[in-house]
Amino acid sequence: MSLIDPGQIEKLLGRLASVEAEMGDPGVYSDRARFRELIAEHAFLKKLDYAWVAYQLGEADEKELCAALLKPDPLESRNAVMEIRAGTGGEEAALFAGDLFRMYSRYCEAQGWRISVMNSNPTSLDGYKEIVFTVEGGGSYGRFRFESGGHRVQRVPETEAQGRIHTSAATVVVFPEADEADDFDIPDSEIRIDLFCAGGAGGQHVNKTESAVRMTHIPTGLVAVCQDERSQQRNREKCFATLKARILDKRRRDEEAKLEADRMTLRGSGDRSERIRTYNFPQNRLTDHRIDLTLYSLDRIIDGEMGPLLDALSAHDLDERISRAFAI
Repeated sequence: MSLIDPGQIEKLLGRLASVEAEMGDPGVYSDRARFRELIAEHAFLKKLDYAWVAYQLGEADEKELCAALLKPDPLESRNAVMEIRAGTGGEEAALFAGDLFRMYSRYCEAQGWRISVMNSNPTSLDGYKEIVFTVEGGGSYGRFRFESGGHRVQRVPETEAQGRIHTSAATVVVFPEADEADDFDIPDSEIRIDLFCAGGAGGQHVNKTESAVRMTHIPTGLVAVCQDERSQQRNREKCFATLKARILDKRRRDEEAKLEADRMTLRGSGDRSERIRTYNFPQNRLTDHRIDLTLYSLDRIIDGEMGPLLDALSAHDLDERISRAFAI
């Protein structure tokens, strides 16, 4: 029996004309939130319209039509905020964190996306104990959202005299950047602000003024730090934006945990230190443990050619969502 209800599709597509009419009303531009909603709904309906026509002509299969019926997560189109922290493994873990940052940076550069570092704690050997950055580019959160988790590396460190393979780790966290559509206020009384001198590798001060900003959301204990800008005011703005994004991400994850406690997805169990991937340099092998994917092109992936890996994760997630929505 077909999983597609033609009546449901025709009913949905019946909205297309009214959405286009409302988008053509000059008055709607003054309501930015509503205009964004209309743009998202119009994109969904146009995609469904094309898929429905193709399906009726025999040019698309049932799975493609099912995919078009799934409404996208509105957060997918946002910028991403990413954190990379060195885990077990000492200096080698910090070097691996640096490798991950450069991998993401090179991929972003190829996409024409801009990276802005918010806070970093570099080591003397070009590694990072921690680095936090934003990725400005349409859909960067949607592209990187499955990178959260524990990343493990197996290789011979440059400092290893006897050629032994070491295992170390780093943790990646990805969440969507907050924007003007997130209509909520954080009272000043809930935020503690600390100012300090921005520091560099080895504890050197980048400047002698207290331009770096640390904000703590007292009710949740969430913290954001920004020391990338020389202007304290600019650091305050960027720090608050990151803190707001953290709070929104926590709220979203708490809601998902309540509604979908029994569902496992690519986001994992909610433990962001859960191991998701292994990078084995001696065998040039990358393995993503969530989808049993093994690629023997680690040299290219670590150099920023992440397309095949990210495509596979997105395709697996789409299959899962189709299966849940249509009980396939």
